[in-house]
Amino acid sequence: MISIREQAYGLNVALYNEFTLEDFYEFERAALECTQKVHRPDMLLDLTMLKDFTIDMAVEQLKFMREHENDFGRIAIVVDDVWIKLGTRLSSLITQQHPKYFDDAASAQAWLQETQPA
Repeated sequence: MISIREQAYGLNVALYNEFTLEDFYEFERAALECTQKVHRPDMLLDLTMLKDFTIDMAVEQLKFMREHENDFGRIAIVVDDVWIKLGTRLSSLITQQHPKYFDDAASAQAWLQETQPA
């Protein structure tokens, strides 16, 4: 299950239980729509309630990030599960994205709300 909320800086995305291909397509639509409203939007990805993901979703996520890695700004990832954290770190090695990791959503959101350096 996925929850997506628009913010002034971009999107807040929270994933619950299993991240499926259908959830990913919902995320993809929202992310691409956001790039039409905000230049290089930032994202907060809250994975603290994520329990699992499907392989087909993971493949699509990697394709999306490679195709659109220059379309997004900062990425804040909130994660507390060691295996999910390892998976996100491995996927960021394949792209040029360098997300910042947080233990809680409040810290991640505060970082995204800071003024970006010029």
